Amino acid sequence: MKLLKETAEFFVFDQKPVQEAVRRTTHMSIAAHQDDIEIMAYDGILKCFNKPNNWFFGVVVTNGSGSARDKEYKDYTDQEMIEVRKLEQKKAAFIGEFGALALLDHPSKEVKDPKNTEIIDELLSLLNEAKPEVLYTHNLADKHDTHIGVTTKVIKAVRKMDKKDRPKHVYGCEVWRNLDWVVDHEKVSFDVSDHPNLASSLVEVFDSQIVGGKRYDLATIGRRLANATYSESHFIDKANQVSLAMDLTPLIENENLDISQYVLDYIDRFKKDVSDRIAKML
Repeated sequence: MKLLKETAEFFVFDQKPVQEAVRRTTHMSIAAHQDDIEIMAYDGILKCFNKPNNWFFGVVVTNGSGSARDKEYKDYTDQEMIEVRKLEQKKAAFIGEFGALALLDHPSKEVKDPKNTEIIDELLSLLNEAKPEVLYTHNLADKHDTHIGVTTKVIKAVRKMDKKDRPKHVYGCEVWRNLDWVVDHEKVSFDVSDHPNLASSLVEVFDSQIVGGKRYDLATIGRRLANATYSESHFIDKANQVSLAMDLTPLIENENLDISQYVLDYIDRFKKDVSDRIAKML
């Protein structure tokens, strides 16, 4: 299980051998940055937390060198930020009891390069070892280019797996654009109400981001609370906190589907929903 970068590393909170730790995976997340997993894939963490037969494997693709910084972090070099964010991610993996964590340590520019196939092959290698039942990554309507770079590479990697080994479900989750605009019957809604203390702790551990000027701790929980309340206009809330995702599974079941057109079709259906509602009132 050799990773591309010499600076890349695995972390296993219960000190199992790496290959054994990865092979017990049931739920997996492949994310662009440190703290993305905790924001977008809490459903997977919850489904494995204190569950002896479920194990969560988190993969962070970039090194986080371009993160915002302020206060005591404002004079940190890129290399110092890389080390801080690695440590924070390991703390989160320990708190969340991840079965395994892989820090691939790529610069963002490599992830955003459509010609870079080495990262696709690296992800393929990890996926083939883990063989997750459920895979979480970024949604295709996200507005962060690095996130889109990760998602497109994830889809390409999964498409290279043997069909029998592919995840049963692949979800594109919320980070840099929410998904409340998706037509209701197409939304994937995760009830993430359990262990609210864990939910907060997992995001709060990223001190360099929060003190550095980005209140991801408040924004993440706030979004989940809003999703729960605003999901239904005529019924009482069914959950205290909800995270939303886009179902990307059809893209790995049918390799002929165009990735760009797939998300544009979501937008077209949203456009039609808005148009139809207005038309009824005119």
